[in-house]
Amino acid sequence: MSVSKRLFQYALTFKKSILVALALLTVAVAAELTGPFIAKKMIDTHILGVEFPWYETAESENAVQLHKRFFIREDRIENHELLKEVRILQVSRDYYFIDEPISFDGKRELSEDQLRITNQGEEAIYPVVKLSSQEAFAFFKPEVPKLILLMLLYFGLICIASVLHYGQKYLLQTSANKIIQKMRLDVFAHIQKLPVSYFDRLPAGKIVSRVTNDTEAIRDLYVTVLATFFTSIIYMAGIYIALFLLDAKLALICLILVPILVVWIKFYRVYASKYNHRIRSVLSEINGMINESIQGMRIIQAFGREKKSNEEFNKLNKEHFTYQSKLLKLNSLTSHNLVGVFRNLAFVALIWYFGGASLGVGTVISLGVLYAFVDYLNRLFQPISQLVNQLAQLEQARVAGERVFELLDETGVDVSDKTLPRYKGNVRFENVSFAYTENDHVLKNISFEAMQGDTVALVGHTGSGKSSIMNVLFRFYDHSIGKITIDGIDILNISKQELREHMGIVLQDPFLFTGTIASNISLNDPRITREQVEKAIRDVGADKLFDRLEKGLDEPVIEKGSTLSAGERQLISFARALAFNPAILILDEATASVDTETEAIIQDALEVLKQGRTTFIIAHRLSTIKNADQILVLDGGRIIEKGNHNQLMQLKGKYYQMYQLQIGKKIENAKVV
Repeated sequence: MSVSKRLFQYALTFKKSILVALALLTVAVAAELTGPFIAKKMIDTHILGVEFPWYETAESENAVQLHKRFFIREDRIENHELLKEVRILQVSRDYYFIDEPISFDGKRELSEDQLRITNQGEEAIYPVVKLSSQEAFAFFKPEVPKLILLMLLYFGLICIASVLHYGQKYLLQTSANKIIQKMRLDVFAHIQKLPVSYFDRLPAGKIVSRVTNDTEAIRDLYVTVLATFFTSIIYMAGIYIALFLLDAKLALICLILVPILVVWIKFYRVYASKYNHRIRSVLSEINGMINESIQGMRIIQAFGREKKSNEEFNKLNKEHFTYQSKLLKLNSLTSHNLVGVFRNLAFVALIWYFGGASLGVGTVISLGVLYAFVDYLNRLFQPISQLVNQLAQLEQARVAGERVFELLDETGVDVSDKTLPRYKGNVRFENVSFAYTENDHVLKNISFEAMQGDTVALVGHTGSGKSSIMNVLFRFYDHSIGKITIDGIDILNISKQELREHMGIVLQDPFLFTGTIASNISLNDPRITREQVEKAIRDVGADKLFDRLEKGLDEPVIEKGSTLSAGERQLISFARALAFNPAILILDEATASVDTETEAIIQDALEVLKQGRTTFIIAHRLSTIKNADQILVLDGGRIIEKGNHNQLMQLKGKYYQMYQLQIGKKIENAKVV
């Protein structure tokens, strides 16, 4: 089944409200299109009607008094054959009274008290009397109530049309939202049924793009495109009916626009469909990369891969821009500009048809008819323009629908180029305070010193400030008070890239990028050779673990390393840190989520990693940090105890209580077993 049919089937789910909306739309359009006919009536009958023949009669309700004589207009009286005919003619901006009928009308020239009328060689002269403004207005006065009535009718129709437009728009948008709500529910429900292997093949960002971006593009189809197309078609049908009522010959000429429009749409869809397919595909890849980059931002920044990520993103972005530019050129060629050309051609045909001479006084085409025809012709190109301008969204919606149904069918800071020589790793915090939000400090007056080769452990309850110390040291956030130095250099005086170039981090939940095990260790950094990667794996004791894989270090890693165990992912993260040979190493609860066997391997890897480096360990398992050179106990953003394991145990303070609590739990669990 085609995409269009499937989109139509979704629309049929709420067909009642859509049909009601289209019915309201039809009535609203009909109300709007009566405007030019009302205007024609006002111009021809009630404004220019003053030049109709007038007949002298007795005093009556509709009679106009002039110089003690009474006159009534031709269309206001019956049986006027025996009555005396007079005329009121306009010359320039003044009105003149002729006390007799005129033989013909034509070009008017005033000479003293005489009016000369010429038409195709014929000439007639009539004595005239100039009317004062008050006298002239007397002949218009009977028409004022009728003009007001027509204006009120016009205004009333506009108000009715506005209310109906509001109703149809509300119903269409409500229906569209319900359709998309149902579609998103269908897509999400279907995702729950898909095998896990499907998510291994398709990154989450692309799936998210189909559930959100593509369905939103389809929503525009039902809200904007559908309404515009129906409005345009109904408008055009109504305008053509009105044009045929005014002048059938000229309406037939204008009818040529219909087949041109059909060919136009077919031509547009051929090229637009191809461009939109690629645009939506690249947009999904961009969403996938953004999703991956955001989740792995700490790794990217910690290992200085911002530039590489920017280059990869720029490549996708350029491709998206290229196809958007092609689509823009197509839209520019086939939209407003082309509509303007046809509009001008239509008006040229209008002028040619009526002819320059026929636009003068005496033409068989009245000024009201001419006004109505020009108004309708001008209105005709508004729906054409709106329809053409919606072709882009129509194609986007169709392509988006194709992608959604494909899923349903399935079983900053500028990067610095400067480099800093590898520092020793002597870290000093001097009265450092830090707040994520103003005046809400999570670190308060932190002071300590870690020398090269030292292992510093940070312990404390959740929210005590352990991770915040690492955040400010890595400059994921900048501290507000105090000073942090590395080898005596204030970290705020060097760029973040220079600072992080010789720092490494291993997180509790390591992030792996799509690629291979080897590429996740080297992060595709040309400075990291294959030999260094292999040595890093051996040094952390993971070589035997990965040798069993079919392709070894070249084994593909799917997004987030979902095909690897937590321990394997953690070992890859340790090997990554070792390969980059940092001077300062941060282990953020690196063994918290692994099994006992893997933890033993990781503990051995830790001893390798810590050699010659300043190491910071954030740990909840206090048994893993007994050999730390310095343990900092934090509580409420402050260091409340400081020393090695033995010193703190003798102190019998907070650390002692925490350690005893954990040991007690282990003993209790052992008894239960």
